[in-house]
Amino acid sequence: MTNSDTFDAVVVGGGPAGATAATDLARRGRRVLLLDRPGRIKPCGGAIPPKAIEEFEIPDSQLVAKISSARMVAPSDRHVDMPIDGGFVGMVDREPFDEWLRERAAGAGAERRHGTFTKLTRDTDGTALIHYRPAESADRNEDIAVRAKAVIGADGAMSAVAKQCIPGAKELPHVAAYHEIVRSPAPTSGKGLHDFEPSRCDVYYQGKLSPDFYAWIFPHGETTSIGVGTELKGFSLHDAVDQLRKETGLDQCETLRREGAPIPLHPLPKWDNGQDVVLAGDAAGVVAPASGEGIYYALVGGRLAGEAVEELLVTGQAKALAMARKRFMKQHGRVFWILGIMQKFWYKSDKRRERFVSLCDDPDIQHLTWQAYMHKKLVKAKPAAHVRIFFKDMAHLLGVVSPWRKKAAAADSEATRLPSS
Repeated sequence: MTNSDTFDAVVVGGGPAGATAATDLARRGRRVLLLDRPGRIKPCGGAIPPKAIEEFEIPDSQLVAKISSARMVAPSDRHVDMPIDGGFVGMVDREPFDEWLRERAAGAGAERRHGTFTKLTRDTDGTALIHYRPAESADRNEDIAVRAKAVIGADGAMSAVAKQCIPGAKELPHVAAYHEIVRSPAPTSGKGLHDFEPSRCDVYYQGKLSPDFYAWIFPHGETTSIGVGTELKGFSLHDAVDQLRKETGLDQCETLRREGAPIPLHPLPKWDNGQDVVLAGDAAGVVAPASGEGIYYALVGGRLAGEAVEELLVTGQAKALAMARKRFMKQHGRVFWILGIMQKFWYKSDKRRERFVSLCDDPDIQHLTWQAYMHKKLVKAKPAAHVRIFFKDMAHLLGVVSPWRKKAAAADSEATRLPSS
């Protein structure tokens, strides 16, 4: 290897996390290689909050829809509509959106290559050697290797970089997700439970569709994502999506593509190898429990990984890499912890799912949920609302109220602050 083969950073994976890290480092003048496997589209609802749009400079042209409400559907088919007061949730289609992020990285100066990471070894001086198989030679055993002063593993929930380099990564628990992208039907607002409203996301908390997570219908403008997730092995995701499409009449829509992938449930306890490798995005496990929200947290994780690598390159101190996880958990760890508890409790049975959806009818919960989701911070402006929610939650958990009572008792505001996405 020669110095010309050495990159300041090799980013493995070109999703939101990897592309953001590559963009930020390239803008700092670093020599960056963005290595991505072509043709891989993650199954994703596609929701991004205004905070992500503002913080990561996402142009309006990338939004295929703007959602103004969500509908939560209980096992009994009773439902709650949650309108967004004075805001919206942006929707993206991951195929063109991820490519736009990669092109932005290239425009900032990162070098793009199509290929699949195979292994990491060491050159004679200890520098990391990243081996990959170019897309054009996928049918031949011809690997290429480049030197990297630092490596960012952003190659998904089953990250090959993480499995090889990070202790404990092989045990990362995950939800299996599957969705079908269909051509959107004409709007049928006001037609009942299963009407189609292009500015509304529908979330189904029904054990028949998902025994431990949820199913969804998310409009993407000209297309719509219909999907489901579960951690239960042996449960047929395809059958669940088929059933949801039949019940909603979306089985009559043209199917454009089908996608499936694992979604991690918890952040890994360690994101770096203490030397020159750090993880970001799904590879680090940063998908919010209960809600399944991942795009915003991937963008944040990619930025923090880029900052950690930059600090490593400037100081030569490997401990800088640990700051990516430390900073992320300081900002978002509490929310992840609360949502993890929420998922384990409320998604356990249809009886609890029924009660959970009834909680969403509460105005205090709706306001605090949307405010916290859109702005990604705790809502402290209405302490009285938090107090009311606390006592409603206690009443609900003690069984002194029943689901669907008018202004139903509510769960802890922090356990219901993020809508599914």
